[in-house]
Amino acid sequence: MEIVPKENMRVNCFLIDDDEDDQEIFTMALKDINHPIECFFANDGVEAILKFKNDPSFLPDYIFIDINMPRMNGIECLEVFKASPSIKHIPVFMISTSADANIMAKSKAMGAVDFIVKPSSVSALTKILADHFNLNGLT
Repeated sequence: MEIVPKENMRVNCFLIDDDEDDQEIFTMALKDINHPIECFFANDGVEAILKFKNDPSFLPDYIFIDINMPRMNGIECLEVFKASPSIKHIPVFMISTSADANIMAKSKAMGAVDFIVKPSSVSALTKILADHFNLNGLT
C-alpha cells in the first residue's frame, strides 16, 4: 500500500528508534525533502504503543521502526502494530544498521513494506525516504 500525497499535503511519519543520533539524521534527511513533512518520535516499541493507545487520533502516514531497541525490539513492535485494527493499514518500514537477510525476510513476511539498511549519508537517506514517500517529482 502506497500513499501518494498531494503536492501541498503534509506527510506525517513516526520514527521509533532509541538512538538520538539516528533520530537527528532522520530529521535532517526529512528537511532535505522539498515537501512539508512532520515527524514524531518514540524511543522504543513500548513508548510507541502507548502513543497510539493514549491518542487514538494519532495516525501517521508512515511508520519507521528500528530493529534493535530496548524493552521491545522492532519485530515485536511490528507484530503488535499489524495486529491492531486501527493502525495495521499504515505502511511500516523496518530500519537497521544490519542487513541480516533472515530479519529482512521475516519483517516483510509480517507485513513491513520494506526494510531499509541505514545508509552512511544524510543525502542517501533523503533519496530513500523520498522514493518511499513517492515524492520523486517534488524533491
